[in-house]
Amino acid sequence: MTARGVRVGAAVAAVPVLLLGLQIFASRNGFEGPLVSTWHDFTGTPKSVTVPWAGLALALVGLTWRWRFITLGLALGVDAVFAGVRLLDGATPTLGSGPTIALTALAMWAVFRWDGVQRRNALHAAALGALLILATKVGDVWLHITVIARPTVLDQYVLLADHALGEPSWVMGRLVDAAGPVVYGVLHWVYIELPVMAMVVAVWQLRHVVTRGQWPSHYLVRTFLVLGLLGPVVYVIFPVVGPMFAFGADGHGLQVGNYWPQIIPPLDTHPAAMAFDNVTPRNCMPSMHTAWALTVFIHSRRDNDGSPAPRLLRWAGAFWLAATLTATLGFGYHYGVDLVAGAVLCMAVESALRAPERGWDRTRIQLVGAGFALLAVLLLSYRYLAVEMAEFPVPAGIVIVGLFAAYVTAFYRTWFARRPAPAPVEESVPA
Repeated sequence: MTARGVRVGAAVAAVPVLLLGLQIFASRNGFEGPLVSTWHDFTGTPKSVTVPWAGLALALVGLTWRWRFITLGLALGVDAVFAGVRLLDGATPTLGSGPTIALTALAMWAVFRWDGVQRRNALHAAALGALLILATKVGDVWLHITVIARPTVLDQYVLLADHALGEPSWVMGRLVDAAGPVVYGVLHWVYIELPVMAMVVAVWQLRHVVTRGQWPSHYLVRTFLVLGLLGPVVYVIFPVVGPMFAFGADGHGLQVGNYWPQIIPPLDTHPAAMAFDNVTPRNCMPSMHTAWALTVFIHSRRDNDGSPAPRLLRWAGAFWLAATLTATLGFGYHYGVDLVAGAVLCMAVESALRAPERGWDRTRIQLVGAGFALLAVLLLSYRYLAVEMAEFPVPAGIVIVGLFAAYVTAFYRTWFARRPAPAPVEESVPA
């Protein structure tokens, strides 16, 4: 077996072990785990409607048009039947079971009825769709883990550090309130449906898999999943709940005060970790919505051969990034410094994965190392230099923005300043 085969086999074997471990942890702590949630997708009420459909759409890239229509028809038929049964039973006719069942049936059919290129493409695409669905369930468990592992939060420190950026959450919070319910509704939909836009970009990147029998060497899903593994680790290292909870009316009585978004809290030069409830996830630092939205933006710029992406896709990627950043701040979910950390994490991970045919040359090593070093410097500064950042906001802000701008420039010059040579692809050859 090749080295790549060993890595793939180890990754496949690790998935059920991880899911089982998280399910045991969830059961012992009294909340729904990934296996129970998956079972509900099959037989009960799915946790999400759009995520299963996004996963199935991603799986369809590995099929011919004939089998795409068959699989899609199966999913729609099953969803209609399940919705009817739930309606007759007096329950909410939620959708989402159809794509999950169709995706499972597709994988089983590919294993037992197909072979060669057809089987490999179908299983590869089905695995991507399944991973997208399972990643959201693992993420849900991890949010519970942050609550259990970190009973106190560091929002007082982050608020002080955010003075260096001009308290953008308070500014955007007031702007979103003034914009009215229509703008709020659009931003909320964009924020919630980020996986849908990611699926659109990924499907576009993988559109030639069947016709050419080839897979790109790098595409959005890879970065998306790696970010989902690394980002939540920082949640436990640096627990933060966000301004609407720590300084707003949604703090369940444990907030510092009801300040957000109308009043900026007074400067407290003696910050401390504050005890918080056992419900609110500590998932602010870094902003993973920022990291994922930036990933969508990056991958919506160019095609796999280095040519510009369609204008509509580029505009959609830019809109999704701008709307997501507005929502994260305007809804009080994040501070400005969270967004900077999330963007740096995204570019560091993307630099590690992008253009694997290039190898780990000096430029890649420097870019990845600088990215993670900058993330560490930011986190340490937010924690141990927060008072100084608040007392001297202008120079502190210049340093943060300057370092961030320098890293963005290095990232752009490495990956986008020149049109790259066509990227090699993974050839699908008969087994």
